[in-house]
Amino acid sequence: MWHNNILETIGHTPLVKLNKVVKDIPATVLAKIETTNPGNSIKDRMALKMIEDAEKSGKLKPGGTIIEGTSGNTGMGLAIAAVIKGYKCIFTSTDKQSKEKFDALRAFGAEVIVCPTNVEPEDPRSYYSVSSRLEAEVPNSWKPNQYDNLSNSQAHYEQTGPEIWEQTEGKITHLVVGVGTGGTISGTAKYLKEKNPNIQVLGIDTYGSVFKKYKETGEFDKNEIYPYITEGIGEDFLPQNVNFDLIDHFEKVTDKDAALMTREIARKEGIFAGNSTGSAVAGTLQLKDKFKEGDVVVIIFPDHGTRYLGKMYNDDWLRDRGFLKEEKLTARHIISKKENQEIITIDCEKTVLEAINTIKSLNISQIPVTQHGMVIGKITESDILNSLMENPGIKSQPVKSISTAPFPFVDLNTSIDKISTMINKDNIAVLVEDERGQIEIITQYDIINAISA
Repeated sequence: MWHNNILETIGHTPLVKLNKVVKDIPATVLAKIETTNPGNSIKDRMALKMIEDAEKSGKLKPGGTIIEGTSGNTGMGLAIAAVIKGYKCIFTSTDKQSKEKFDALRAFGAEVIVCPTNVEPEDPRSYYSVSSRLEAEVPNSWKPNQYDNLSNSQAHYEQTGPEIWEQTEGKITHLVVGVGTGGTISGTAKYLKEKNPNIQVLGIDTYGSVFKKYKETGEFDKNEIYPYITEGIGEDFLPQNVNFDLIDHFEKVTDKDAALMTREIARKEGIFAGNSTGSAVAGTLQLKDKFKEGDVVVIIFPDHGTRYLGKMYNDDWLRDRGFLKEEKLTARHIISKKENQEIITIDCEKTVLEAINTIKSLNISQIPVTQHGMVIGKITESDILNSLMENPGIKSQPVKSISTAPFPFVDLNTSIDKISTMINKDNIAVLVEDERGQIEIITQYDIINAISA
C-alpha cells in the first residue's frame, strides 16, 4: 500500500513509554511522538486542516499566497502542504528562533522575514503586525492566523485526541502539553474530556508568558511579560485557541530547566526532541506529586531536535547563557598550566629588524603588535619572510607596515574545543585577558600541554 502524496502520512504518530527521565514518577508516562509527521512536528496536523477549511470557505483560492507569523513548525506544515497544493508562502518570525528553522522553511521555497522579538504585538515591527500588513498588500493572499483560527483546535479534536484515547485504550488520566497557540492542548483536551471528564489537563507555560497568571486570577498582567529563550510555548497575548476552561492547571518552567531537559531526553531516552518537549517533561517532573501508581500520563512531544542544533544541543550556546556547568577544559585551565612568563609584545613603531632580533633571541614564532599598550595586530615568522622576499629593504620599516590582523581574543570561560577550532594556519594563537588584566597567549602547544598534564 502507498500514499498518494506526503500529506496523507500526517498523524497516527506513536505513543512511547518513557523510562529513565521519569523514574521518580510513580505513574506510567507516555510520549506522543509527533516528530514522525512529514514536517517533523505536530503543527502539520493543524496546518493542513486550516488550509483545507480555507479552501472550502473560499478564503484560499488557487495559486494564492499563504502569509503567516510562525516560529517555524507551523510554517513547515503550511509549506509542505503548499508544495503539494500549488501555493506560495511568506512567513514572518522572530529573531529568537533558531536559524535551522528558517533554513528549513526556505528549503521548501518559502520566503522568511525575520522580525524583532522584544516589541509589543501591536508594534508595526512585530511579526504579527508584519504578516497582517503583507496580507493586505499581497494580491490573492490568505493569513491562516494560527492563534485565533479555530481550525487549529479542531484538527486536534478530530485527530490527536482520538489517537491518544485509542492508543491508551481509554486509560489516560493526565494530558501534559506545552501551550503556545493553544490549539493542541484545547482540541485534544476537548475530545478526551468528552470521553472522560476526570482526565486532568496540565498546560506547560514559561516565565515571561501570561497564561498561568491569567488562568489563576483572570487578570492579564503585562508585568508578567518579558523576553524568554524557550521556543514554541508561552505568549504575551491570549490566543482564541487557548480554552482556559479545559486546562486544569498551568505549570511554569524556567528556560534553563527546559534546555537541559531537552538534552537529557536525547541522552536517556534516545528521543531527539525539541525545546518545548524539554519544557513539558521538566514540568511533568515538577508536578510529580500529582501522579500516583496506576495513572497514565501522556506528554505531547511536538517537534524534532534538528531545529535546535545551534541552541539547546550546542554546548557553547548553553555555556554562554550559564545553563551548562563547566565540564571541559577552558582558557582559564590552559593558562593555569602555563609557566608564569610575561607575554612578549612589540610596539608598532619598532622596526622589522628589531622584530627579527626579538624572534631570534627568544626563539618564538609570533609576536602581538601593540600601540600605546593595546594589541592592534600581530607579526609572525612567515609574515617577515614573505615581506623580505618581496622587499629586502623592509627591515628598516616600522613593524606596523607588515603586521596583520591581531590574534582573536577569547574570555577565560571559552572551552578548549572552541579555542582549538580558532587556531589554524591564519591564527596560530589566541589571546586571553587573565583575572589580573594581563594578556596571555595560547598556542597549540599550550593546549596539548593542558590536556596531557
